[in-house]
Amino acid sequence: MKKFLTMRERQIFELLVDNYDTEEIATKLNISSKTVRNHISNVIQKLGVKGRSQAILELIKMAQITL
Repeated sequence: MKKFLTMRERQIFELLVDNYDTEEIATKLNISSKTVRNHISNVIQKLGVKGRSQAILELIKMAQITL
């Protein structure tokens, strides 16, 4: 399957699945929380969904991330 997410987007969504919040992800990846939110927004736009939860469900269905 074609890669849909960038490496950073995948890292962020895998951390979201692991129940990390925006601030924790920013700290863990050594980036700003604004950058984390930008990556999440980009993925939500790519997928055409309404929020993080829907994005996670779609990415799991597409086998882009795993639980």
